[in-house]
Amino acid sequence: MKASHWVIGFGVLSAVAMAAAPASAGTLETVKSRGQLVCGVNTSLPGFSAPDEKGKWSGLDVDYCKALAAVVLGDPAKVKYVPLTAKERLTAVQTGEIDVLARNTTWTMSRDTSLGLNFVGVDYYDGQGFLVKKALGVKSAKELNGASVCVLAGTTTELNLADYFRANGMKYQSVVFDTGDQTLQGFNSDRCDVLTSDQSQLYGLRSKLPDPGKAVVLPEVISKEPLGPVVRQGDDAWFNVTRWTLFAWFNLEEAGVTGKNVGEMLKSTNPDVKRLLGVDSDLGAKMGVGNDFAVAIVKAVGNYGESFERNVGKGSPLQIARGQNALWTKGGLIYGPPVR
Repeated sequence: MKASHWVIGFGVLSAVAMAAAPASAGTLETVKSRGQLVCGVNTSLPGFSAPDEKGKWSGLDVDYCKALAAVVLGDPAKVKYVPLTAKERLTAVQTGEIDVLARNTTWTMSRDTSLGLNFVGVDYYDGQGFLVKKALGVKSAKELNGASVCVLAGTTTELNLADYFRANGMKYQSVVFDTGDQTLQGFNSDRCDVLTSDQSQLYGLRSKLPDPGKAVVLPEVISKEPLGPVVRQGDDAWFNVTRWTLFAWFNLEEAGVTGKNVGEMLKSTNPDVKRLLGVDSDLGAKMGVGNDFAVAIVKAVGNYGESFERNVGKGSPLQIARGQNALWTKGGLIYGPPVR
């Protein structure tokens, strides 16, 4: 789910963006001196970022925060999680309330060029879809003419929804909410016929229903939603660390380095593995972190594939197939530039 520049951008958010000063080029040192990473996350999205009954956070986005803390501070536990709604998240980056946003946020041109933000990369390729109750007997989004649709306020999802129905000559009534949980409550209490969001979020929300088996995600995907972490513009040192933490996460999977075998892989004679793990390179030091930063990542959360399977994949309640989020070597889109 993504706060749209066009939905709220020309109001308060745009004014904040235009007035926001560039980052002070010292976030890396600020985080080190503070001894804690401040990471913005979703308020509660199973598989990506959600707290348990004891307040312990977990999910794919949370794992990125842990990995970054391990790289910068040597401890994945040194993270302060700040739950943010779709409306709040981009402003929190702009104003410096958080060091990094890891909250299922779509990379778009307007955000990347006019809001003072830098997208670190894509850690989940997604697309907008529709969740309906099986009892409606709907098999395709093309059958939704006249439907009432629950949607999250301040998101590109609202725009995609309007575009899709207009393009297909259909009418709908939107029922707007501020949080994902509110949209789910609206859907569950029959305030709407359909719930629309990124497909990843639909699977997460469906898992919260009293009987998830009574709802189905329709096959249509109506948009491109490349999701990934976000930082403020103007701080290249911090941008480098946040970006290469993500890329190293991908490269660890490609190299076959896991949380369990990293000790053995440190003895590898493969030049690529030796550079990645800092055995035969000073690439980490050149970024202002340890040369073994990739080792810190995999020890903290495993490689990207391990985190994916544990949080949203076959080893999780969501049961999402890797699909386009598989490595490029396996027909997917996940690709880490060379560590050299």
